[in-house]
Amino acid sequence: MSERIATVTRDTQETQITVTVNLDGEGRLACETGVPFLDHMLDQVARHGVLDLDIKAVGDLHIDDHHTVEDLGITLGQAFAEAVGDKRGIRRYGHAYVPLDEALSRVVIDFSGRPGLFMDVEFTRATIGRLDTQLFWEFFQGFVNHARVTLHIDNLKGFNAHHQAETIFKAFGRALRMAVEPDPRMAGQMPSTKGCL
Repeated sequence: MSERIATVTRDTQETQITVTVNLDGEGRLACETGVPFLDHMLDQVARHGVLDLDIKAVGDLHIDDHHTVEDLGITLGQAFAEAVGDKRGIRRYGHAYVPLDEALSRVVIDFSGRPGLFMDVEFTRATIGRLDTQLFWEFFQGFVNHARVTLHIDNLKGFNAHHQAETIFKAFGRALRMAVEPDPRMAGQMPSTKGCL
């Protein structure tokens, strides 16, 4: 399988973001978003997805974190779409359950070519650090729209909001890893009866 690396830049009046993703990396993150808790969550995605992420983001944080978080999801989705290519030979589907103490989350992903986010999470706090927990939905919505994936996220239990978020992002990383992993039994084949995704 050829190198699965992509770099995408998004430059608007609100944000300037560059993302490089290596789907066959070693779990490394180089990240400067200006949103500390988001950096912590992206570290979970890289580590548990065993992919390399290089992210530079400058946003209008003097207003709030919204544009930076949303646009980062968009740019990351675009990079994934480019890196995964035509999807021949990948597993396509990925899923993971991840616990952290009292919290438990499940994430299921399908590189279907059809964007869809189904997120059932009731955070027990409105903010984690300074980050508005509503912005996690914006991040994942941006990702699915531009990676063109179907994504189901369910926080099954948890009362610590930090633990809720961390289990979601760890499970997201692990589900991504499974879905984009080359399947030796599908080498060169499209994982769909339609012949395209």
